[in-house]
Amino acid sequence: MDYTELTTVMRRLALEAGDAIMQIYGQDDFDVKSKSDDSPVTAADEAADALISAGLRATFPDVLLVTEEQATSHGKSAATFLIVDPLDGTKEFINRRGDFTVNIALVENGTPTRGVVFAPAKGRMFYTQADGSTVEETGPLDKESVGKVTQINVSSPDNDALMVVASKSHRDQATEDYIAKYAVKDSRSAGSSLKFCLVATGEADIYPRVGRTMEWDTAAGHAVLAGAGGRVVRWDDHSPLVYGKAGYENPFFIAYAPGVTLKKA
Repeated sequence: MDYTELTTVMRRLALEAGDAIMQIYGQDDFDVKSKSDDSPVTAADEAADALISAGLRATFPDVLLVTEEQATSHGKSAATFLIVDPLDGTKEFINRRGDFTVNIALVENGTPTRGVVFAPAKGRMFYTQADGSTVEETGPLDKESVGKVTQINVSSPDNDALMVVASKSHRDQATEDYIAKYAVKDSRSAGSSLKFCLVATGEADIYPRVGRTMEWDTAAGHAVLAGAGGRVVRWDDHSPLVYGKAGYENPFFIAYAPGVTLKKA
C-alpha cells in the first residue's frame, strides 16, 4: 500500500463527500428511510457512499472495500481492507445537530492503521499521515492542496480528575454506571466518531462505549486515535479491539489515553 497516495485520496474523498452531505443538509427537507435493522439512512448517506466508493475503487481496485451502505460487501474478508462509514451520526444529521462525520480507514491484519475523520458541519478534519502520525488540518480545507496541519497527541491524564466523552444519542444507564467508576472532572457528550478525535487531541481522556457499534463506525476514529498515541480495547477484558470480525460487529470498547488507569467492567 502506498500510504502517501492513500492519505491524499482519503483526504480528498472525505472533503468531496462532505460537500455532498452539506448540500443535502442545507435543504429545507430531505427523505429519511429505514434500513433492515431499523437504523435511518438518508440521501446524504447514499450520495457520500457512492462518491467515496467510486474514488477508492478507481485508485485501489485490488483492495477489498467494505462500506456501511453496501450490504454485498459485508460477507467478505481479507487481511487488508478499506472500510467506510460515509455518514456516521445519521441521527445527528437528521436532527441538525452537526456532530456527524465522514469516515474512511485502512485495516491491516486486524488493526486500523490509517484513517480520516471529517466533520463537515464543524469544519474539523483529522487524518493520519503517511508515517501513521495524526494531524488536524485547519484553514480552508482545499481539496487539492493541504493547509495548515498540527500534529495531535493524547493527554497526560490526571486519574483524579478525568475528562470523559460519551455518546450523545446512545448515553444510557450502563454507560453512566461505568463512568461512575472513575474520578471525573468533567463529562461531555458528542456524536459519531468525533469522540475518538476528542481523545486524540487531548480534549478528553477516555471514551467508553457500552453499546452496539459496527467496525465502519469506529475504524477511522480508531486509526486517528492510535496515530495520536491512544488505544482502543475491549470493555470486558481490555484486550485490543480487532477488525475483520465475522459480521463486522464490535464488542463494547474503551478508547483512552494510555495514562488512564482502566477500571474493570
